[in-house]
Amino acid sequence: MVEHTRLWHLVSYELTQSREEGRDAAAVEALRAELEAAGDDPAGLQAVYGKLMALPVRDDFPFDEPSDLDGIRVRRAAGPRRFEMRLDDDGLLDRELGAWLGRCAGCALGKPVEGMMGRRGDLTSKGRIKRYLTAVGPDEWPLSYYFPKASPASEETGAVGCYPSCREEIAFMETDDDIRYTVLGLEILREHGRDFTTLNVARTWTGRLPYGWVCTAETQAYRNIVMLNEYLGPKRETDSIDWSWVATHDNPYREWIGAQIRADGFGYGAPGDIELAAEFAWRDARMSHVKNGIYGEMLCAAMIAAAFALDDPVEIVKAALGEIPATSRLHKDMTQVIDICAGHGNDPAEFEAVLDEIYALLGHYHEVHTNNNCALVVAALILGGHDFEKVITIAVMGGWDTDCNGATAGSIAGAMLGARQLPGKWTKPLNDKLMSGIIGYHPIAISECARRSAEVARKVRG
Repeated sequence: MVEHTRLWHLVSYELTQSREEGRDAAAVEALRAELEAAGDDPAGLQAVYGKLMALPVRDDFPFDEPSDLDGIRVRRAAGPRRFEMRLDDDGLLDRELGAWLGRCAGCALGKPVEGMMGRRGDLTSKGRIKRYLTAVGPDEWPLSYYFPKASPASEETGAVGCYPSCREEIAFMETDDDIRYTVLGLEILREHGRDFTTLNVARTWTGRLPYGWVCTAETQAYRNIVMLNEYLGPKRETDSIDWSWVATHDNPYREWIGAQIRADGFGYGAPGDIELAAEFAWRDARMSHVKNGIYGEMLCAAMIAAAFALDDPVEIVKAALGEIPATSRLHKDMTQVIDICAGHGNDPAEFEAVLDEIYALLGHYHEVHTNNNCALVVAALILGGHDFEKVITIAVMGGWDTDCNGATAGSIAGAMLGARQLPGKWTKPLNDKLMSGIIGYHPIAISECARRSAEVARKVRG
């Protein structure tokens, strides 16, 4: 946590974030010397940070990326906003359970190798995972089951972690931020309904989510929320807080993956209604993210909502892309990923070639940025199709933020397929048990989470 909150690191990461947002690269780099000269002096570092944030987006930046909902909607492509639901109560519950089980299985699959998200020597993130598995045995690649706890290549690749999610020990879904945020999204909708506000989200965090459980953008936003605590009290009736300040103050992680992993509860709550799911996600994301950080959560929530009504992964992705600005980096990047997959015939056997092209296209982003990780989710969905195992394993074999990507891909595929079509090979080891760490959900049956989500969905849809 120290690395992500020390002021020198915040300013250092801001140099990269400012360039990616379209601020003049030369002007940004000119401030690097001031950063080095400031050392650990708080006043000097804050002065550099202020100068970076004051730099305007350059006139020739080819993207138009608002963070307000009206601005986002104006820049969307035409497309369907809501799909007719053809599910009875039993069918809805099956899809909700599929989504929850898919998220848990994908998250558990990716957790042990989350620590391999960066390069080590000549090995990329996905290269480290492949080397770890092939050293265990030739039948371990492509990935086909939960990770083993040990490999002869561990010194070269790094060891796995999270033993309760390894094949030798797995007996439940252990606590993880990718699951805790899903629980909190469900609880926000249960308590406040479809008219919940960003203020409701903030109060839920400070009331139910320990500060020590958040990271990067969420750490910074949580700190900023606490600084405004006198304005968040129960007597406050209106949501008139400057959420842009909360999301951006000392927060260079504002386009990283943190919001994207919070999408699921909102997608589960609005099945078929992709516009509403995306709006729910926007209300949540704007507290800690801007621009593509917001769009990532909106896109994933919309994909989940679409998966309850559509059974073609390509159509699911394309429909959800209609909820984010067509003028954004994320929209362009995901469109290119669709083309990359099509160039390989959407053939899962070609997954390594597809992943290599994604690394070439988006490998310049940080390992936990929204855009590159969302690309792995989209590719896994398209290549995996209706094969749940291929979806979650391709998402995880792609590396970077493995538990996040396995969870999101598994959630969308599970919502599309339903629990009855998910392989017991992946779901039975979880024993229908979630240990989320959140009061009221620790422990809890995964099927009970699905029941609550189905109840919320029925209320939201009226």
